Amino acid sequence: MLEKASSCKVNLLLNILGKRADGFHELETVLHPVNLFDRLTFERAGDMIVLRCTDPRLPTNSKNLVYRAASLFLDAANVPASEGVRIHLQKQIPLAAGLGGGSGNAAVTLLAMNELFGHPLPPSKLVELAASLGSDVPFFLQDKPALATGRGDAIRTLDFFPALRGTYMLLVHPGFGISTPWAYEQLARFPAALHGTSGRAERLISLLHTNLAAAAPQFYNSLEAPALRKYPLLELFQEFFRENGALATLMSGSGSTTFALTAEMGLAERLLEGLRAKFGQSLWTTIVKTTCV
Repeated sequence: MLEKASSCKVNLLLNILGKRADGFHELETVLHPVNLFDRLTFERAGDMIVLRCTDPRLPTNSKNLVYRAASLFLDAANVPASEGVRIHLQKQIPLAAGLGGGSGNAAVTLLAMNELFGHPLPPSKLVELAASLGSDVPFFLQDKPALATGRGDAIRTLDFFPALRGTYMLLVHPGFGISTPWAYEQLARFPAALHGTSGRAERLISLLHTNLAAAAPQFYNSLEAPALRKYPLLELFQEFFRENGALATLMSGSGSTTFALTAEMGLAERLLEGLRAKFGQSLWTTIVKTTCV
């Protein structure tokens, strides 16, 4: 039996550069891993894929990215039809949250299956399979920050950012998700967000190697344009964070999770207490130390 932790991410920047001929969007995004994990266990058994999950809202068939990743691997590795796998997924990362939990699960499944079956596939093939599963999936084949370009599947691994060392991240999910296809479709109503200026990602990366005060104004997410218009609560979260000492705040991915960066754990805890007092106790929240190995 093999057990693996599956992390999530936030986008420190998500800059849409326009729509491509293949229907995807050209973008540049700075992705950062988050110390929040699902857990997966894998066991070679039987002649099929059997997936179980602690969250009943998730399907356990080919509609699940974990199942699809396992199936792709078995085909690509020419595993005999007489061999299969049992997978158990313990969910902690919220669904439809802009944190890439499902993408991370898929990437970890590819890595774990390759290990479980004796490494029949080279890293380049795993990247190819990951990209076929979704734009965010290749990022999770590694564990550092990254610059993603193209449709988000061209990954350049980065060193951890000195400006984030010693900081903490407060994440809040309001209890509703935002459909990624919906968010991208709505961009047509926001021309400035749909046609961003190239180079913002490299500028942010450079500033994150100096100090966070200089970098914070460069945090940007094109998908906030439609998301905050439809869900003003997310903008209220950000206003609350800014007014109460957060160093930076942004919606991650297509949402709906919003995060705030703080210089110390104590401030993150005070922000959390104030957030619950102002917006209610039912919000999903967590505080993690920013990964800066």
